[in-house]
Amino acid sequence: MRQTLYVINPNSSEAVTAGIDAAMAPLRRPDGPRIECVTLADGPPGVQSQHDVDRAALSVQRFAQEHRGDAAGFVTACFSDPGLHMLREMKGPLSFGISECAALTAMTLGQRFGVIAILQGSIGRHWRSWGAMGITQRVAGEVAIGRAVTELSDQAATLASMIDAGRRLRDEHGANVLVMGCAGMAPFRVPLQDATGLPVVEPTQAAVSMALGRIQLGW
Repeated sequence: MRQTLYVINPNSSEAVTAGIDAAMAPLRRPDGPRIECVTLADGPPGVQSQHDVDRAALSVQRFAQEHRGDAAGFVTACFSDPGLHMLREMKGPLSFGISECAALTAMTLGQRFGVIAILQGSIGRHWRSWGAMGITQRVAGEVAIGRAVTELSDQAATLASMIDAGRRLRDEHGANVLVMGCAGMAPFRVPLQDATGLPVVEPTQAAVSMALGRIQLGW
């Protein structure tokens, strides 16, 4: 049971990884798998374009191949789920993408969820994922905060933008659950939930929760 569940940040930001790692604290148990959050140093500063996604997918796959021997599973901690389907072709360790898991979790918390994206250009990719999953009717909408991954470190400005986006999704789009559309938003779940009065899904927590359940049950 002490095999490692690797949570892979495919961008090169150690600050993003630190935020993800802190969000894992409630999920760590002495008798559970070790949860290790790692940064792919060869990744882009932020996975923001399709080019970034495709580049990150190869890095994620390479990391997984190198660590599959001691892995209970892999979580791709980027909202575009880069490399997820390549990982699922590997035999053995479980593989999870945070976007897919966040959406599935959100649908257990309310009828329609809204996504807070980082950039407007990300939204089209997200809608392709919702279409592939067959859940577009459960998506209330998406609102971008207009901040690149590298700009999320300005916590006060980022949180203010996220609260504004969350309230718009609630009041204008009819969302009754919010999903944070970037792993770099991990530190803001609780204050965002308090400010909007809606349940907020932090996608890496959603994916790791699912992974731990699967590992415990042997699925």
